[in-house]
Amino acid sequence: MTMMDRDAREERRRVQAEGARRLTESGVLDDLFDKIDAGEVELGGSDGLIQQLIKTGLERGLQAELSDHLGYEKGDAEAVLHPNSRNGSYAKTVASQAGDIELAVPRDRDGSFTPRLVPVGSRRLGGLDDMIVSLYAGGMTLRDIEHHLVTTIGTEISYETISKIVDEISEEVLTWQRRPLEAFYPVIYLDAIVVKIRDGGHVRNKAAHIAVGVDMDGVKHVLGIWIQATEGAKFWASVCAELANRGIKDVLIVCCDGLTGFPEAIEATWPDSLVQTCVVHLIRTSMRFVNWGQRKAVAAALKPIYQAADAEAAKAALEAFAASPLGTTNPHTVAAFENAWERFTPFLGFPPAVRRVIYTTNSIESLNYQLRKVTKNRGHFPNDAAVVKLLWLAICNIEDKRARERARERGKPASERKAPPKLIEGQITTNWKQALAQLAIAFPDRINPYL
Repeated sequence: MTMMDRDAREERRRVQAEGARRLTESGVLDDLFDKIDAGEVELGGSDGLIQQLIKTGLERGLQAELSDHLGYEKGDAEAVLHPNSRNGSYAKTVASQAGDIELAVPRDRDGSFTPRLVPVGSRRLGGLDDMIVSLYAGGMTLRDIEHHLVTTIGTEISYETISKIVDEISEEVLTWQRRPLEAFYPVIYLDAIVVKIRDGGHVRNKAAHIAVGVDMDGVKHVLGIWIQATEGAKFWASVCAELANRGIKDVLIVCCDGLTGFPEAIEATWPDSLVQTCVVHLIRTSMRFVNWGQRKAVAAALKPIYQAADAEAAKAALEAFAASPLGTTNPHTVAAFENAWERFTPFLGFPPAVRRVIYTTNSIESLNYQLRKVTKNRGHFPNDAAVVKLLWLAICNIEDKRARERARERGKPASERKAPPKLIEGQITTNWKQALAQLAIAFPDRINPYL
């Protein structure tokens, strides 16, 4: 803890201790303390002190709102001179983070009073909705949330109501998915996680594809989330058309894992773009059927291929591997590289700084790892929109949590900070300035207009 943190904490302790001392010495809490000691007043639970404080505060606020609406205070001798007047109250139950609160909501005679503190039709205080959305974003199902609220704060909220609360953010998700994008992204990464979604009368696996773009400043942004409804070129054509309609006019390099129909869709939308197969995915594919005892030797033998100076040297290294005893024993490894050769070799034409940026989609894989923690609690999703909504919420929730952890360590020396960096949104690409300089040399006509 830094000196600044210690001073701030000590100041908070001093102020709070002074406030508590003045309140205790005033004697106003003596009767309350006596009742608590005697067991006549409970702090928590239904009818506990906390609930009563919330009830009293809300009802006083509602009475103040009504007085402001009528133009006179309750008990005012001149009340009869005003055209409108008080007309008793009606009972209303509202759910809160402390449990259900029974309120007496005042009303006026002509029915023109509209409370703002507890709006008409509202059955929950604002903080509870935020809690439900946060629990959902953390991976809890709607049934889990329903049970959690009952067991922890004693508030019974139906499954349907919880579903409606979560559905209220669908408009925000739609706005995010349709937001305008930059005209130019030097690099876009694309990767997917598999989720189970109900489709008609069956539950089947679908791929939720997440695109991350790197802007001219090297900052990463999640561009969108798409559920693959159809196979091949038709689906990818619609995704590329959407990105183009949202403002993307050009992309230098798209890094992905060999998706059927995707390279053709990219080239049809942005003809000058390069599609780069993720080298890490390719290595995993090539190692899939390698005997465990040979994996280390095969992995070492593949390095000259993907670390070659250029495509010709890589081809020579692949032929040498294919002719070796390891290559003849593992023909699938050789075939994996040969089948992906056209999409594997583009990154070999760049210097090392650019290669490090475009050779793998690992930056998305770290995001997908966190998202799988959220989706694994669900047997399946009711529809595609539910998947997009949860993944968007989860990304926001993860980034907010990490931001809070970093804020707590602000001011500490770098060697003492343990909070994780940004996961993906807003993260700076490593050595971006050097990579951008080399890309500007390779593609001056396409990059210079955006510098």
